[in-house]
Formats: sequence, structure tokens, C-alpha cells
Amino acid sequence: MAETGPAADASPFAAADPPPRRRLNRRRLLGGGAVAAGAAGIGWGARALTTRDEPPPTSAIEPFYGTHQSGVATDPQSHAAFVAFDLKPGTHRDDLIGVLKIWTGDAARLTQGRPALADTEPELAQRPSRLTVTVGLGPAVFTVAGLEHHRPSWLRPLPPFDIDRLESAWSDGDLLVQVCADEATTVSHAVRVLSRSVSSLVSVRWVQRGFRNAEPGRTPRNLMGQVDGTVNIAPGTDFDRLVWDDGAAQPWLAGGTSCVLRRIAMTLDTWDEIDQEGRELTVGRRIADGAPLTGSGEFDEPDFAAVDANGIPVIPPSSHIARAHHTHEGERFLRRGYNYDDAPAPGRISNSGLLFAAYQRDVDAQFLPVQRRLAEFDALNVWTTPVGSAVFVIPPGVPSPGGYLGQSLFES
Repeated sequence: MAETGPAADASPFAAADPPPRRRLNRRRLLGGGAVAAGAAGIGWGARALTTRDEPPPTSAIEPFYGTHQSGVATDPQSHAAFVAFDLKPGTHRDDLIGVLKIWTGDAARLTQGRPALADTEPELAQRPSRLTVTVGLGPAVFTVAGLEHHRPSWLRPLPPFDIDRLESAWSDGDLLVQVCADEATTVSHAVRVLSRSVSSLVSVRWVQRGFRNAEPGRTPRNLMGQVDGTVNIAPGTDFDRLVWDDGAAQPWLAGGTSCVLRRIAMTLDTWDEIDQEGRELTVGRRIADGAPLTGSGEFDEPDFAAVDANGIPVIPPSSHIARAHHTHEGERFLRRGYNYDDAPAPGRISNSGLLFAAYQRDVDAQFLPVQRRLAEFDALNVWTTPVGSAVFVIPPGVPSPGGYLGQSLFES
């Protein structure tokens, strides 16, 4: 995208531009005495800030332009941040288009290793580390823009479940930006740039940061020590049928999808008291290799009908994999899970859990039936509690420079 593209046409958003930097000259630094000396000691010298004008390796770059937004079918990166925004009072349709144009321009640059237009730390943009930026729209966007007739029928908060203990600090939102990369610094920089550039029109509702520890080609583990994410959809025919919308119900959404984000707190303090056999029966998989209790390898199909010598099911019907297993092909969806590990409250040892992101064509037909079974009875519910929940529609990608995210909706 050219430097004069849609994101550069931001005159209505001048208030969002960063303030001029305070001049920090040699005299002021030296006047700081020991403080300045300490700063120099940790590498704030001129040589430390020198950057090379070299393009990042192609292996570190994920494409931005295309039929679909990156960050869904993309091989999951090591770090993620999910950021929800609320529209400020008085925001209208043209403002929303302006926000999406700015995010499109900034994301197109950052993902390719180039600084955003108003980037005050351009050095941090030089290592994209497979950065992807994925934008989602909440229900309020359609109301504010006068586009209720284009709102997917499933775009609404999930129904309440008895297991939920939802907190507003982790739930809902008008806009979503999902930022993923293989380096935490890259994620943090992109989140700051994208949040600051539109701060006159939206406010941050919540930020949820997560991480994964898997090697390429291997399934990661959650903080309970369990292999997490074995049953998933690989790119291909099933992916196109189950994840990407075909535009049949809403033509503007062809190439898009949905994102359900659930923040699931883990009670690790009591989970630590359970022995290995108890943990494996609760989940239905072996801890060592992730294989189902009826199999010998992680990707073996579980045999839920198998019984032991006493006629007792080898995989308990109440186990997590038994309750989460799809009853037909139409209940499958894409999973991208990230661990979180935040500061615990006073007197507690941990504040950890899972950011469970699910992507599917139809939330009502694919995600809800599985979630209802888990809420009705899942042995793992003793140690897990959903504390956050949000649903967003993920618009199609931007096919080529000159377009913007959400264009098919706002110009339909």
C-alpha cells in the first residue's frame, strides 16, 4: 500500500496523533548526574539505538493482503494479545470507516517489518516475527453504522451457562484486534501503535495476553500440564467448509469468519493435589504423550465405547474429551489456545488459565452445542471456570492495496 493510501487520510483523527516528543539533549542528560549515568550503563547510548535499514527475512513475514485475514489459518505464533475496544459516545459510521482504514494501513506496514505512519518507535517494527493483525467487529458496530440488516444472526453474547463466572473486565467489546507474533516485544509494540492511533474514537476495554510453548509441528501444553489442541482443523477442504464463510447468508462476509474468545481460569492450587491417574481420567488423555486412554499415540481416535475387564468405560463419559468431542462433522471448529499467567491476588499462589479462541462459520451451529455439553457436565469443570466471554465477526481480508478491512460491509 502506498504511503498516501487510506490510512494516511486521517485528518479527522488529528487528535489521535502522538504529542511531540520532549527534547532530551546532552545537557539535560548530564544534568541528571547519577541517573543519567545509570541510564547510559544499561545501553542507552547512540550505538545501541542505531538500526540497520535491512529488510526482515521472508521467513519472519506473514502476508497481509488476501481473501482472508491472517491470524486464523496462520500457524499459531508464540505470543498473542487480544484487545477489545469500546466506541466512544458520538462515534458514527464514518468514524468506524476511518478507524478501520487506519488499522488497515498500520497493519499492512507493521506485518511487513515497516513502521506505521505515526510510529514513535520505528526501530521496534523491524522484527515482525511473523506478526499478524486480525480485526473483529462486535454487535454495536452494526447498530452505530445503521447496518443491522447485515449483522450475522449469531453475532451476540453467548447465552449464560451455570459454570460461568463472567467478569466485565474480560467480556464483550465493540471492536477486537488480535495481535500475534513469535516475539513478545513485537506484539507489545503493535498493540500500542494500533491503540494509540485511534484513541480519539475508541477506548481500550480490556487486553488479554497469552503465550504458547510448542515447537513447530507439535501440540502445545496448557498450564495444567496437558497437551492442549490435539483435535483441530487443518487448512484444506474442511477448513473452507467449517471456518470461512461462503457469503450465502450475508454476501459481504464471504471469506470472513467468527471468533469466540473465552477466558478460562484454572484452579491450579487444587489441581496440584490430584495424582496422575486422576488427572488422566478427568481429561481422558495420558499426560506423557497426549494419547487418548484407549490409544497409543496423540492423534489416535478415542474409542469411547471401550470398557475394561469390569465393564467400566476406559475413557469416562464425564471426561473432558468425551464431552467436547463433536457428535457430527458440523460441530467442528478451529481452536487457537494461549496460556495466561497473571499476578495472583494477595494470599494466592497463581492466577493462570487459558485464552480459548474458537473460529467457525456459524457460532450457533458449531460452537454452542459443544459448549452446552461442557457446561452440563465436564469433570474438568471442578478446576476450570470461564471468567470472560466475547463474540466477534471477523470480516474478510483486504485483497489488494487500496482497500480496507470491513470494506465489503460498509460499501455493500
